[in-house]
Amino acid sequence: MSDDHAKMTKTTPQQFFVALWAGMFAPIIAIALILGLIAKIEGSHGEKDSLAYNDKATLARIKPVGDLNIVDASAPRVEKEGKQVFDEVCTACHTPGALGAPKFGNKADWGPRIKQGYDTLIKHAEQGIRQMPPRGGNPDLSDIEIARAVAYMADAAGAKFTPPAAPAAGTAPAAKPAAAAKKAG
Repeated sequence: MSDDHAKMTKTTPQQFFVALWAGMFAPIIAIALILGLIAKIEGSHGEKDSLAYNDKATLARIKPVGDLNIVDASAPRVEKEGKQVFDEVCTACHTPGALGAPKFGNKADWGPRIKQGYDTLIKHAEQGIRQMPPRGGNPDLSDIEIARAVAYMADAAGAKFTPPAAPAAGTAPAAKPAAAAKKAG
């Protein structure tokens, strides 16, 4: 019975060194992984400058969608310029060319329309044409504002339309500002 110890298999030097290296590096790798995990967890806390903790960003995210603007109905109306009307109303369709709208500044799109004449373009803008709603979808636009927007868009594509001037103080706006506006050039 005491001879059982003598029958144990012998470890070769190669097996010894493999076991030694594995025994040394396994704890080092485990410690490195644990430290990396701790650093990641600690790094995710305390980011007070991130979007989640930034008061300004939070206020922007919860800001109401619409604003209520109260205007004095007896105040004199200030007519908008063509660019302002374009930026507020027309750009949604005329910048990307949505629903077949002629793209802003594109001579190929606007050329045939410019040939129809300024008055026809204003009529189409006021009454609507194809998918374009009357007055570009904004019923609050005046005839002068529509004429100015048409002149602005057509002129960007090479037309030489003269937008109508503002009516004199104390006079009612002309019923057809398109007739008053002249085609120059």
